[in-house]
Amino acid sequence: MSEKLVFRFDVSGNDFTSAGQASVQVKKNLRQLGFDNEIIRRVSIAMYEGEINMVIHAGGGVAEVHVCEEYIEIILDDHGPGIKDIEKAMQAGYSTASETIRSLGFGAGMGLPNMKKNSDEMKITSEVGVGTRIVMKINCKGTNE
Repeated sequence: MSEKLVFRFDVSGNDFTSAGQASVQVKKNLRQLGFDNEIIRRVSIAMYEGEINMVIHAGGGVAEVHVCEEYIEIILDDHGPGIKDIEKAMQAGYSTASETIRSLGFGAGMGLPNMKKNSDEMKITSEVGVGTRIVMKINCKGTNE
């Protein structure tokens, strides 16, 4: 693979039935491209957590996955309420999810920590009332050539 591949997904807000479909598709694509199972696992977890956060908190958004031989980059953009305190939001267990969302089994406050844990680099930019952008990079040292 000499050129970068880009996969783009629209993520619907508050649609828990389709939440996770983009991460499943990325997983299939990476498997077909011959990426190492550990890389696929990390990308899938980071992508899924980002999707769920967009569904729960932002009314949806756009996810792009850039696939190169050396790395995979996940870019999540939304036009939700933004994150008021990124440092606090990064703490395991911290959540602003409603009780309704929690009753569905979501909103445990592990999304951002799991995204960070499964990526080699992660950058969050957010503006209250405007939206959030998260860029994660997973290095592909273990790809199958």
